[in-house]
Amino acid sequence: MKRLKKLVPIFLALLIILHCKIILANTNDLVTYSPTCLLVESKTGKIIYEKNAYEKCYPASTTKIMTAILTLEYCKLTDVATASYEAVFSVPVGYTNANIQVGEELTINQLLHVLLIQSANEAANVLAEHIAGSVESFSTMMNSKAVELGCLNTNFVNPNGVHNTNHYSTAYDLSLIGRYAMQNETFRQIVATTIYTLPASNKYPKNDRVFATTNPLLRENSSDKVDNYYYEYATGIKTGYTNPAKNCIVASSEKDGIEYIVVILGAGTTENGLSARNLDCKTLFNYAFENYTVKTLHEGNSTLKSIKIPKASSSTKNLNIIVENEISVLVKKDSADFANITPTVELNSDLHAPITQNTVIGKITYTIDGNEYTSKLLAGANVLESNGITTFLSIASILIVLFLLNKLLGSNNKNKKKRRRQKYKKRVLK
Repeated sequence: MKRLKKLVPIFLALLIILHCKIILANTNDLVTYSPTCLLVESKTGKIIYEKNAYEKCYPASTTKIMTAILTLEYCKLTDVATASYEAVFSVPVGYTNANIQVGEELTINQLLHVLLIQSANEAANVLAEHIAGSVESFSTMMNSKAVELGCLNTNFVNPNGVHNTNHYSTAYDLSLIGRYAMQNETFRQIVATTIYTLPASNKYPKNDRVFATTNPLLRENSSDKVDNYYYEYATGIKTGYTNPAKNCIVASSEKDGIEYIVVILGAGTTENGLSARNLDCKTLFNYAFENYTVKTLHEGNSTLKSIKIPKASSSTKNLNIIVENEISVLVKKDSADFANITPTVELNSDLHAPITQNTVIGKITYTIDGNEYTSKLLAGANVLESNGITTFLSIASILIVLFLLNKLLGSNNKNKKKRRRQKYKKRVLK
């Protein structure tokens, strides 16, 4: 018995070690160097991997993603903004710039390119002043937009990420901002651009302001063989660095129609002097592509089923229910078949004629692994109300037709009888 008691701790220790090995195997021995990391699928927003994703951090120049969002929503690309003295010279020494001159007139498109490719801090100020009149007012707009996107712990005090202790965000919040920005095609094109030349202008006569992307994941022909972090599936988005924030990035990559977003904050270097930020991005992207896939449960604008609508006219009473948006689910590649999963369908309780086409009449929800995937349900056609007068007239019309047919048939019968009598009389007279 004593021997058995001695073996129990050993047995428990073995179980713990085995359990740890199973966990490591399930995560594919995933190791990240950075203190704050997040990996999400772009379309569904499903979190695959996170480390301190909800802790406040300094976002540095990843802030400029929000600046670009507001710029694209409030300006035309052909609009022209003028750089003020304050916009240019309020940027502290040592921060990145695009050599924009005081009084220089540049289009919104040009400013967005140097904002996102070169990470030009004065360009952010020019845009902020152009849109809101001041950096302070623009920061208020940024915070309002952050709340609108669902950010939980973000506060912006400037449009560029110049360090301020009250300027902060989280990996989770930045993933929301990044996902939203990548829905804009102009934004996507700019953040995927690797080289940009700012053309000559009214204040700068040369074409020598040539800028390479600050995102190493996009630089295929890096001359530095040691520091070559090119990733073939990378599509953007924005890097950042300040001494307090360290190395930051909101990165995106796409393969086989599936896009992932990685957020890294507060990154340093590995023991070998390599970039933890860039290594972690590649590690997380590779893990996602190797282990996950997207299954579509419903195509957008597809018919769910047909139902009969009360009080509807006979010609419109059968209504197709349309699933408005595509419902896709991110699953592990070795997951079981999802074909037999039953959704919850909720239709409006007062559903009756009349109904206008594309009116929201309910919603459909799939609950998988604790996550909800939902879409609105729309009316597939107009449903007309059954009209009492119309019905009466229809019935009356039918009765009239029957009456006339009856009269016609009766008249025909009389004529037949008359002809028979006449024939009979002729026979008798003969």
